[in-house]
Amino acid sequence: MGRSQREKGKRGERAAAKAVSAMLGVSARRGVQYKGGAESADLEVEIPGVHWEVKFVEREAVRTWMAQASKESGGQVPVVLHKKSRGEWLITLQLERLYEFAQRLEKACGAALQALGGGEVPGPVPAEVLHPAPVQAARTSRVLSVQRRGGAGRNSHSRKRHAGRDD
Repeated sequence: MGRSQREKGKRGERAAAKAVSAMLGVSARRGVQYKGGAESADLEVEIPGVHWEVKFVEREAVRTWMAQASKESGGQVPVVLHKKSRGEWLITLQLERLYEFAQRLEKACGAALQALGGGEVPGPVPAEVLHPAPVQAARTSRVLSVQRRGGAGRNSHSRKRHAGRDD
């Protein structure tokens, strides 16, 4: 893995930690992989018993990621938080672990709310946390003109390639 890929992964983990923290109101930070070896979680979140795997890539391989998270979870609930560039954060977990995840989430968030004096659930999350791309860029649209080119408009390479064919 090249340096730029590692840096992108680090940026993704930091962004994921910021988004999880803002969304759930619990402390979250980038995990330190060298601390616990290859099985260390990508995020350290104040939700005990949950193993967080973060993927910040363009090609999705959710089942492969879930298999990795399950293997490295050590019995904890494996959760994969993933995002494409300019995309939204998505969370994937096994359906049979959903109830356990919800219980752990409720317990951790309830403890966080108690520490804050029993306030309301955090929200709404600022758009810059969930979508780091500028909001204006998503609203602008571009109109591209499309011109059809007939047989006479083909370049010489195309004419040679299609010579003798009835189109």
